[in-house]
Amino acid sequence: MHDAIAAWLKASAKRIHAEAASLTALDQAIGDGDHGINLDRGFTSIVAMLDERAARNGDQTDEAAAADLLRQAGRTLISTVGGASGPLYGTAFLRGAAALAGDLPVRSAALVVALEAASVGIAALGKASEGEKTMLDALFPAARAARESLENGGDTAAIATAAHHAAEAGAAATIPMLATKGRASYLGERSVGHQDPGATSAALLLGELAAVLGEGS
Repeated sequence: MHDAIAAWLKASAKRIHAEAASLTALDQAIGDGDHGINLDRGFTSIVAMLDERAARNGDQTDEAAAADLLRQAGRTLISTVGGASGPLYGTAFLRGAAALAGDLPVRSAALVVALEAASVGIAALGKASEGEKTMLDALFPAARAARESLENGGDTAAIATAAHHAAEAGAAATIPMLATKGRASYLGERSVGHQDPGATSAALLLGELAAVLGEGS
C-alpha cells in the first residue's frame, strides 16, 4: 500500500503540474485565480518529501508506512499551499491517514474508508455540504460510488475507477450550480456556468489513483 500511495502522489504531482494553467483559469473565473499554481507548489513539495523519505530506512509495517506517508503529505500541503486548498486537501490527507491506520481487514475497504473520511473532514473544516459548488461535489459522489463498488465485490482497481468516474461527473455537474461557499459565492448568479476548480482537481487526483491501482501497484 505504501508503494501505491507514493506512486499516486508522484503521478498526481505530474498531472497537477500539467494542468496547473487550466486549473488556475477555472479559478480566475470564480475564485482567487491561484488554485493550479498553489496545488502545483504543494505537490512539488510532496515529491521533495518523497525523495527525502526514500533515502531513509524504516521498520514500519506497510500499513503504518502508508498512513505515515499520507500524514506527511497532508502536513506538507498545509504548510506550503496558500488559500483554502492547502488546509482542505491537507485535512483530507490527514483524515485519510487516520483511516488507513485503523484496523481494516482488506486493502479495498481501507481505500473506501479513507475516501469517506477525507470527504467528511473537508466538509467539517469548510462547513460545507454537497450541492454548494465545491470540491465536495466531486468527493462525496466518489465516496458513495467507492462504497457501492466495495459492497458489490469490487477490488481496489474497480473501486478507484468507480470513484474517479463519479468524481468527474460530479465536477461537471458544478457548472450549472450557484456557488454558496467560498470566494465563488461572492459572485452570486455570475458563478453559474463555470466548473468548480476544486471539484476539478479532486477528479484529477482520483483519476491518477485509478490509473496507479489499475496498473496493479
